[in-house]
Formats: sequence, structure tokens, C-alpha cells
Amino acid sequence: MDALPRLTAEQTATRLGVKLETLYAYVARGRLTRVRTAEGSTFDALEVERFAASRRRRDAPAGAQGGRSEGRPLMVIETDFALIEDGELYYRGRRATDLAAESFETVAHWALTGDWQPEIRFRPGAGMADVRRAVESLPASAGDRDRQLIAVTALASADPLRTSLDPASVAGAAERMVAGMVEALPLLRAEGEQETDPLALRLHRRLRTGLPAPSAVAALDAALVLLIDHDLAVSTLAARAAASARATPYGVVVAGIGALDSPLHGNASRAAHRLLARVVDGEEPARVVADAVVGTGGPVPGFGQPLYPDGDPRARALLDLLGGDPDAGPVLAAVGSAARLLSDRTGALPNVDLALGALTLAHGMRDDAGEVIFATARSIGFVLHALAEYREPPLRLRPVGRYTGPT
Repeated sequence: MDALPRLTAEQTATRLGVKLETLYAYVARGRLTRVRTAEGSTFDALEVERFAASRRRRDAPAGAQGGRSEGRPLMVIETDFALIEDGELYYRGRRATDLAAESFETVAHWALTGDWQPEIRFRPGAGMADVRRAVESLPASAGDRDRQLIAVTALASADPLRTSLDPASVAGAAERMVAGMVEALPLLRAEGEQETDPLALRLHRRLRTGLPAPSAVAALDAALVLLIDHDLAVSTLAARAAASARATPYGVVVAGIGALDSPLHGNASRAAHRLLARVVDGEEPARVVADAVVGTGGPVPGFGQPLYPDGDPRARALLDLLGGDPDAGPVLAAVGSAARLLSDRTGALPNVDLALGALTLAHGMRDDAGEVIFATARSIGFVLHALAEYREPPLRLRPVGRYTGPT
């Protein structure tokens, strides 16, 4: 990960709320370190933040503990799995779009353990009868992601090693958890279900009634792989903060799924699915896009990704896979017409949410199917970050609160 940019003397003084003379007095007393360059003095941003926090603690009046929060400044979190660089997403140095040709279970197991097993299958283990009873007790208005959230909690209660933070136990729990999140969903087509079926096929049977073509399962498998992790998204930060407090892997996934429940994050593919469906049904793309802008007040669903100025490689990979599916023609035409309109007007390019909406629409799935795919895949990423955080000092991800209420 790139180092943080250094602060100038003026920026440092402003951050600390002091004059330059005071700043240099701190330097003279050895409380801050500066580097002199031809352009002037520079300061390390993290050292400045630590010093600012120590000044707040030291300067707080006696008995004022109720008006401040102890903690550590949160600026950068190191991650050893996903890297976004030069317009590409990499998993431990391997291009994610290349890994998308492999099965989700193989890639997920490798991510969790470092072991590459092409034939591995994730199974939920004990407790699925209780999971199904818990899921069936939900009201009729419950969605599939509600069922997945309940499934994680029920699976945790059935795991005698749920509190173990041993890496092998955590990896095993993650694999059983994701399999349980899939098998907790109602089967829409039960015939032919085998224990040796890959997870992508088992999930497809719960998202669509019809018999899937091999290309459709391959596209779903690729989507799962491409959604495992993506830098420090807000849901990943929530999961990682839970892990910092030494939450169990189940608790970590619950925290992450909770943060996914947002139209700006984990639910974004639903709006993209609906947008494309209107265009496929014959509505004018310009009108559909205009309605989307009015409805959200922000970016058009499925377009734009600041980490990929030249376009989201995950979207390109999934849309290319759909290009080989003859049934996807109308959906891809809708993608093309909307993309041309947005490119001409704003320069925004399709992102993975649009591709996920296209995939679910082309395969005859409900508009919330993309949310389920996203949550299933990203749960592996949540546990990957938990494994990394368990190696760090506990409770380190507690930021400093700055009180702004009445005194």
C-alpha cells in the first residue's frame, strides 16, 4: 500500500491548532520529527495524528472524562489480500479476473488457507435442521438476505468452537457458514441436487426455477469470485472493527452483512437490475436514466467507480461472460444503450453492480438476487479481514471521538 503523503509545516500546524513557532518548539524538544527538503520541512502524518491525540488526552481538564473519548486515530489499515492498482484488482498478486475462471470454493479456500484444492466443496455441517426452522419462522415479507443473516446466527449457536480464533478453526467456520447461507435459502428447483454439486450451482437453484445452462453457472461462479474482497469497503470496515474487538467469525460476518444493507453498497445491483429491466421492456433509455437520477439524487445506479477511472474490470469480465449467452442479448443491448448515454453525458462507465444486475436479469432471477450473491461472496472477504485483524492488538480500531455538543 502506498505511504501516506507527508504534511507540510503549515498543514501540521493547522492540524495541531498551533503557530509555526510552537510547532518548531515541539521539534526542538524532540516531540515531533521533521524532514528538511529543498521545499521546506515535512512531517509524518501518522506521527502527527498520534501527537494530536496525546495532546487531547493531556490537555483535558480533570473530571472531564465524560466529554471526550479515548481511542486511536484511524487512518490506514494494512491488508494483505486485495490490491487495486493500475485499473486492476488483484488477490495476493493474482489478477482477480483470471481467478474468476476457477470455482468460487477453490479460490475462497485458497484465500482462507493458502491451499489450492480444485475439487473442494463447502458443506454446512451440523445444525442445518435448526437453521431451516429458524429461517422458516421469518415473516412472509422476509427476503433472502434476511434468511442468510438468521442462518449465520443459527449456525453460530450450533458451533461448539465458535469462539476459537485459531486460523484453521476460523477458516473452517467460514466455509461452513457460507455453505449454510446458501442452503438456508428455499430451493426453487430441487431435482438433481447432489452433495458434490459446486456451491455456485446450489445457489443458482435457489435463485432461479429453470434448469441452468453451464454458461449461467460459470457466470455466477465468476461473480462470486470477483466479489470476495475489494479494498476497505464500508462493510469490510465494519467487519474488521468487530474483529478488532475479538468478535467470533460469525459475529464478524453479521457486522459486515449489516453494513451491506444499503442502496449505496450491497443493494446497489437491485436498482441496476430494475433500470435495465425497464430498458429491456422498451422504455426510452434517456427517460429511464433521468428517472434514476431523480429517484436517487446522485449517480445513476450501476455506473461509476472512483477506484477504476478507466472502467471496472469486474464489470467487463462479467459482461463478457454474458456475451456468450444467447439469452442475454436483450439485456446486453440495454446495457449498451445506457452505457453509451452515460459515457456521452458524464463519462461514467459500468461498474460491477450494473454487471450483477445484468447477470440476474438475463438469468431470470429476482431483482434482489444480486444482494444475495454479493453477501455470499463477501462473507469470505469479511473472514479474511478478521484473520488479519486477529493478529493485531485488540481494540486498536477504536477511533477518537470529538465532542461537538453543548458544554
